[in-house]
Amino acid sequence: MDRYSKRKRSEVMSAVKSKGTKLENKFKLGLDVRGIKGYKQNCMEIYGHPDFVFKKAKLAIFLDSCFWHGCSKHLRMPSIHQDYWELKIERNRKRDRAVSKELRSKGWRVIRIWEHSLNNPKTLQWWLTRIKNLKTQA
Repeated sequence: MDRYSKRKRSEVMSAVKSKGTKLENKFKLGLDVRGIKGYKQNCMEIYGHPDFVFKKAKLAIFLDSCFWHGCSKHLRMPSIHQDYWELKIERNRKRDRAVSKELRSKGWRVIRIWEHSLNNPKTLQWWLTRIKNLKTQA
């Protein structure tokens, strides 16, 4: 049983941000500092709503949090309502695979970056260099 009422739980969950997250802000700062331009953030008109899109390069970037997307290294499953969370995380993973497959079938290059990659400066630098190279190859 949830310790919150349905109304309170809805209020709590609605406070979870999907745009303008710390993760997105950190990544955006990395792009900006390195002079990587031409992206659109939280692109709602592209299937799956990528966090960052370079339309001319047909490059879609998703920043996947370790919790919500089920990172095998860092996911710490809540001890309460485990059945619910296991299904929820699995649905998210399945949706991620379907979105990536659909975009690739339409000629998009899809990059999914784990949250823990952005917390490591060397790995973040590697991703930014890769994105800059992919963008210029288009």
